[in-house]
Amino acid sequence: MKSVRLGTVRALAALVSAAALLTACGSSGGGAGADVKQTDSGGAITVWVDPPRVPAAKAFQQAHPEIKVTINQIDGTVGGKSLQQQFAQFNQAGKGWPDAIFFPSNDDIAWASGAQVNYTADLTDQVPDVIKGYEESVIAPCKIDGKIRCLRNDAAPDVFWYNKAFFAQYGYQVPKTWEEYADLAVRIAKEHPGKFAGFTGDAYAPDRYLWASGCPTNARQSETEVHIDLTDPKCVRAKELLAKLVQAKAISALGIFDADAAKVGKDMVMSPGAAWWGDYLFRQSWKIPAGQMTAVAPLAWKGEDKPATGDEGGGLWGVSRHITGKELENTLTFAKFVATDPKWQVELSTGLPAYGPVQDAWVAKQAKTKYFADNTETFAAMKGANAYVQPDHAYMLYNTGSVWTETVAAGLASGKTVDQVWSGFNDELLKQAKAMGYTVK
Repeated sequence: MKSVRLGTVRALAALVSAAALLTACGSSGGGAGADVKQTDSGGAITVWVDPPRVPAAKAFQQAHPEIKVTINQIDGTVGGKSLQQQFAQFNQAGKGWPDAIFFPSNDDIAWASGAQVNYTADLTDQVPDVIKGYEESVIAPCKIDGKIRCLRNDAAPDVFWYNKAFFAQYGYQVPKTWEEYADLAVRIAKEHPGKFAGFTGDAYAPDRYLWASGCPTNARQSETEVHIDLTDPKCVRAKELLAKLVQAKAISALGIFDADAAKVGKDMVMSPGAAWWGDYLFRQSWKIPAGQMTAVAPLAWKGEDKPATGDEGGGLWGVSRHITGKELENTLTFAKFVATDPKWQVELSTGLPAYGPVQDAWVAKQAKTKYFADNTETFAAMKGANAYVQPDHAYMLYNTGSVWTETVAAGLASGKTVDQVWSGFNDELLKQAKAMGYTVK
């Protein structure tokens, strides 16, 4: 399943505090312990996981009783305030790092692999067979300066969801392009007041629309440089599309995890959205009846020859660079298990596995629920969408979703237009990127 705890975002003050702490640790890799190798435990390992990943760690214990594992459950809140500071303190002390961790937020990989904390091991030559099992776009968040610094848990590409029963009842055609989507959303809002075509209020909304357009908000150039330009034509077209939807009241100002989302979710008749929306949102959370929702391939922008989509989550596993010997060997066994083993990825996880070779088995198991209006079309769309996730989008020390909810989402919820909130989003994004030490290109 995705990295869900998505409604909570990282506060700028907490990030600045963390950055200050890391700076205080010195410039040589985050303090005295940054390059320390822990004494080999003899094989016992400690893993840190958020609540949804506890079953993964327990499944590993059952599968490998020969390995002593200590499981520490950590705060699963995206943007939790203490994790980065903890690792800086471990560097100062020269001990305390977990052997493996599931990062609560994908953005955590930026500091965990950066020069100051430098926690995550380069897995390129450690688990090459596992790495080969990922599509390039799926493992991309873990490929940092040519090194694989994490393993992806699940794939979370956006597909295009629509209510097939509603479309059939009223004779609507499923859009193929983003522009057709906007036009149809406006039409449906007029013909069926109360029905709508997406959400703007959560931290994944910019991934859904801006990332899908190729808008440079997270275009990492190096560890200290980033390209941000909301005047880029690919940003402008996404802005204009959202403005059209908002003006027509064809899109909800709520977020997908808001308390009222489950109540109004049944009135959402179409939207771009992550693969995990199907089981987690529609079936489990919103309890939309079976036989209604179906996914198809992501939308294309007019004039472009293939679909373009964003990505909402898909968690990351990291391995400590401070361990050696049997401790490292057993930790790599753990990392391989949680990334690839069907006992977790097929039998227990509800998200499309990031590791390609087990995706078909996961699909076969999920299909038994017979939940979607068209199972074949839906699962084909999920698997195929990975190829259309737009490149040049990295996880950074600043959180674009946080900036979005503080500016765009808050403004739209209060009745402002997209034009009225856009400059605030731009200014705050630049401010937070610079506060994190980036030179903005």
